[in-house]
Formats: sequence, C-alpha cells, structure tokens
Amino acid sequence: MALLTLLDAELAYGLHPLLDRAGFTVLEGERVGLIGRNGTGKTSLLKVIAGLAALDEGELKRRDGLRVVLVEQEPELPLASTLRESLAIRGEIDHVHDERERWRLEARLVEYMHRFGLDPAQAPDTASGGERKRAALALALARQPDLLLLDEPTNHLDIDGITLLEDLLLKGPAAIVITHDRAFLDRVVNRIVELDRGLLRSYPGNFAAYERRKADRLATEGVAHRKFDKFWAQEEAWIRRGIKARRTRDEGRVRRLEQLRRERAVRRERLGNVKLTLDAGERSGKLVAELSGVSKRFGERTIVQDLSLCIQRSDRLGLIGPNGAGKSTLLKLILGQLAPDAGEVRLGTNLQVAYFDQMREQLDPEHTLLDTISPGSDWVQIGAERKHVMTYLADFLFPPQRAKAPVKMLSGGERNRLLLARLFARPANVLVLDEPTNDLDIESLELLEDTLQGYPGTLLLVSHDRAFLDNVVTQTLVAEHNGKWQEYAGGYRDWLSQRPVSSAAAPTLVVEGRDRAGASANAARVNNKLSYKESRELEQLPAEIEALEREQHELTADMSRADYHKQGAERIKADRKRTAEIERQLVERFERWAQLDEKDAKHR
Repeated sequence: MALLTLLDAELAYGLHPLLDRAGFTVLEGERVGLIGRNGTGKTSLLKVIAGLAALDEGELKRRDGLRVVLVEQEPELPLASTLRESLAIRGEIDHVHDERERWRLEARLVEYMHRFGLDPAQAPDTASGGERKRAALALALARQPDLLLLDEPTNHLDIDGITLLEDLLLKGPAAIVITHDRAFLDRVVNRIVELDRGLLRSYPGNFAAYERRKADRLATEGVAHRKFDKFWAQEEAWIRRGIKARRTRDEGRVRRLEQLRRERAVRRERLGNVKLTLDAGERSGKLVAELSGVSKRFGERTIVQDLSLCIQRSDRLGLIGPNGAGKSTLLKLILGQLAPDAGEVRLGTNLQVAYFDQMREQLDPEHTLLDTISPGSDWVQIGAERKHVMTYLADFLFPPQRAKAPVKMLSGGERNRLLLARLFARPANVLVLDEPTNDLDIESLELLEDTLQGYPGTLLLVSHDRAFLDNVVTQTLVAEHNGKWQEYAGGYRDWLSQRPVSSAAAPTLVVEGRDRAGASANAARVNNKLSYKESRELEQLPAEIEALEREQHELTADMSRADYHKQGAERIKADRKRTAEIERQLVERFERWAQLDEKDAKHR
C-alpha cells in the first residue's frame, strides 16, 4: 500500500527549479535512500513531505492518518532542566490526551534514550552535536511513525551509533534517508531515489546496485545528447545558408528548428565535479612522528595510556573510536601541538602540515572566499601549475559572482569545499583530516577519495565513514578502553576481522567520555556450551544465508531490467515485499550466526 505519492511536483528557490514536474511513491516497508548533489533540494523535499513546506505546483497525496516524523540535520533541543523533559516538549508528549498512550510514549522514549547511550537527567544545553542527534533519533523512534524522514542522520554519530541506528531501521518503519554514508545506504535501504536536475529517478536495490545502473543511464543520456546536438548543429547550418530557408515549402523545417532551440535551452546539464589537486611539496624525512610510552589525562579521564607508535613517510593512518575517545587530542599529540603528561614525542624533519578541522575554526566567517583562498594575491600556485584564484574557486564549484561573498553565507557543504580548497592551495607533505566527509555529497566524496589515493605524502585521518576509511587508509589506530589504543593493518573492515572477540561481542557506546550502556549492553551473555540442536543450526546457517543472498541477487537483477515496469503493479509489489523479507531474514540469520559462533568459540 502506498504511504504517499508525489505527482507533477514543482518547487523553486532561485534560478533553477528544485523539483520540475517530479513524482514518486513510497510504499509500506520501503527504506528509500534520497541522494543528489548538494543544493539540489533534498532537504526541501523532506520538508514538503513532512508538511513543513508547500509545493509551488503539483500534488502530495498522503494515506489517511499517516504519521510522519522528521529528524533534521542539526536538531534543536528546547530549553528544559533535563534532556528527557526537553524531548517531551519537542515531541509534545504532554499534548497526548490518552493517558495510557502518553505513559507508553514516555516509556518508549526512556528506552530509546538508554539504547542510544543518553543520560535522561543531562542538561540539554550541555549536549554535544552527537548527543543532540542521538536524542532526536530516540524521540523519533519512540513516536512510532509510519514514515521516518532522516536528514544526514550519521553526521556527528560515531561508528557504534551508526551501526545501532542501522539495526533499528532494519526493524523499524518505512523511511526516507538523506545520507552520504555509502556503507549505511548499502546496508539499510532497498531503493535509491536520486534528485537530479529537478527530476526524481528511482533505482531498486541498495547503493551498490544504483552505481551500476547509474553508469549505464548516464552513458545512454550522453549518447542521446550528442545525437541531438549534432542534428541541431546541422539544422542551424542549414538556416544560415540564406533566403531559401524562408520559402513556404521549408516553413515546417524552420518551425522544427525553433523547437530544437527551445529544447536545447531548457536542457539542464549535470553539475560539474570538484577538481581536486594536491601538492605534496618537498618530501619529509623518513620519520614523521614517533611516540614512546605517551600518556595523557584530563582530570580523572585517561585519553591516551602508554602509547608507542611510529609513523613514517607515506603512511596512511586512520583513527577509529567513539565520540569522546580523544581522537582529535591524539592528533595534536602526534603533531607536537599538545605536550604529553608522560612519555616522549619525536617529530621528523621538513614537515609541512595541512590540518582540516571538523569544526572549521580555520574559516573566518567575515572574510570573503577570495581572502580565504589567496589573501593579497590573484594567483594560486599548485605544484608547477599557476592558477588565477577565480579559476581555482571554480574548480571547487564556486562561481565568480560568489567570490566576494562572506564565508558566513555558505552552507555546511560549501564550507567544507572551501576549507578543502584552502588546504589544497598550499603544499603539504603531512595531511591531517578530522572528519572531512561531513556535508560532502557522494560524488565529491568519491573524488576526494581518488585524490587521496594518489597523494604521496603522509595522511592522518579521523572519520566515522566506514567506506571512506576502507578506500583510503592502510592502517588503523583504534581506541579500545581506558585510554588504550591498538594499531591494526588495513581499513575498517580489516579491523573488524582482526579485533579480539571480546571487543567485537558487545561494544558499549561512549558519549563525550562518559560510559553509558548502549543497546548491545542488553544482549544476553550466554556461557553455556552449544547444544546438539544449536550445533546443527550453526552448521546449516551458512547454506541458508547463501541461498537467501542468491535469491536476493536474482531478484535484484530481475528488478533492474529496463522492461521490469511492464510486469504489473501486483508483481512489483510482491517483489518489493519479498526483497524486504529477504533482508530481514538475512539480518536475523547473520545475528544468530554471530551469536552461536561466539558461544562456540568460548568452548573450543
């Protein structure tokens, strides 16, 4: 059954329409990933669906009684003495007239706050960005919506928080999610909808399936545009040949040319891509930094305990840990910007460091884009290439008319691009990136990955983007407990496969340095030996998972065929229902397999 349907929707703010006679439908059980370039109108579309904005033209049909809840990218918490009271105000819990339902809602809210590792008694004005996001998510899920709208839900969340949210969404309501987290999209969504030049294009399956189909569609679109442009050029050449074109017998051809001109005028080209170039400057010494027995405390909280680490030229080190573990502090220790309480930090020679700060404190909001990139000069030197500052800003998708605009007028994604432009305008053989992926769209994110993969200098990266870590780093440094950090070879997935069973079994959410029980803390710890029935179940699970994955692959391939829409509404509905069921069964079987395998490992 359709939850909502968008018909011939039109919405515009500025030069180009955000929605241009767009349409799509969301069905029960669907988890839709809404993607598109920054500024294309994704957030505006969510606000329309949530009833917070109106279409210029078109129609939005919602099922009677549909309960829709939106979690904004930067949620605000009302003033109150406690976090629980603030969320009660935000969710208008006191306005629920049915006393039993109000009590149930309050109970669910407390439950989800504990799942997200939140302290209900905390003062809301002391909450960090990650805590505000967790609180808003807890309230949204407690309200049990029919349709959940999430705008960049993984921003400010650590990896434990992201995986917890994934687990809850897989068992939760229908959802529309805006996110640049490709691992999140691959695990959670069963349909991708791309907002591209005012149109909504739908692709069945997860993000990986979308990428395969998108490449084919763009190739087809490119061929069609080239054929159109060739024909149009021929007709323009014909009209310029002279007076013969005005003869009566050629009036039809003239009218056709006028139509071609109109079609070409309204054709919207895809936005350009950011052009990233990194100058590594002069080579640093072979040793970049060496830490010997380093420890650091703030009050009673230990950030680093007896860490010895050697970073050499061209190393690509990723730091992984929950919010509050001290990743940014450790970066400052490595760079010699912060003195340790114990131990020694030795820095290498000829280090040229460029630092990307997740809080963007290096950007003066009152300065213009020109002053930020190249103060006092019209030129930027990138290696052997010299570029005019206007051309360089255009490489980062800033048009000339915005060059003299103040930084405070930029969106979050634009500020990220500007900070990258500022960093890359200077040679650096040590690049430090602290959460560089926040607010970047997926295409810019992938371009940044490609650039970093070819960077010959040393890279230190803090990120909660699992796919980004896998694609960029060659080793990881992971916060484990009580200030202990452990180094592993490879990226995020490699760490998962190498980490001790004890740390993989039941991670505890750590929020801003305070240990709080997460959802996994409620998991039962079974210490008994496997029964005969459980042993048989463990043996059979791999074959069951393989059969489900094979069916999933065949179903996705079938739904990806160009003529699939001809199968009829009932068939399409049945296939989507089966796709969702397969995903649910896979999650259950993987969880059961992990549980039984862990239990068996304790008695081997």
